[in-house]
Amino acid sequence: MKNPYIFGYLPFVTIVLFSLTFGVYSVGVSVDLFKEVGLYAGMREFLTDMQLRLFLLVIFTLLFFMVFSALKLIAGTIHETAMLFFSKDVEGESYSEAKGGNVIYFFGSLISVGGIHSVYILAAIFLLTTFVYFVYVVYKLSNYMTIGRTVGLIVFEMTIWSVLISTILYILLKLYNGVLASLPFLN
Repeated sequence: MKNPYIFGYLPFVTIVLFSLTFGVYSVGVSVDLFKEVGLYAGMREFLTDMQLRLFLLVIFTLLFFMVFSALKLIAGTIHETAMLFFSKDVEGESYSEAKGGNVIYFFGSLISVGGIHSVYILAAIFLLTTFVYFVYVVYKLSNYMTIGRTVGLIVFEMTIWSVLISTILYILLKLYNGVLASLPFLN
């Protein structure tokens, strides 16, 4: 008998690994920024270089952990809502079948260690991993749905993500423009 919970820890480990790789990159960028603006020397009066980097790593890793955890929660909610609308699987077989895709994210997080010095490589690995996971899940779920329901699932998830990302980008741009407009020396 196969234990269905054998890979239950993978989402947590994956989020930790992605958070660490993005955190290590952020530490390097922030230390360079601190040196450029002159804060680094003042911070070194209180902390050694290793302590400063370790504290920054903990802070950035925690921030990225919260972001990735929120993304996982949102993605899970969107996916399960789509399954509610388009799947006729009342037994939950398709749900457990698609759980095997967590291994894809795990390997993606391991690969992200190789791109630790470039935010573009880290983002590309994360996005590619997400795309491969999405294709895998849709492929696994297509065994339990008709073509029309599979297309509906894809369209639903893409629409919700597009609306969510567009709304966040719109809010950030409005906030940025508001801050720029409030600066007195730009008028």
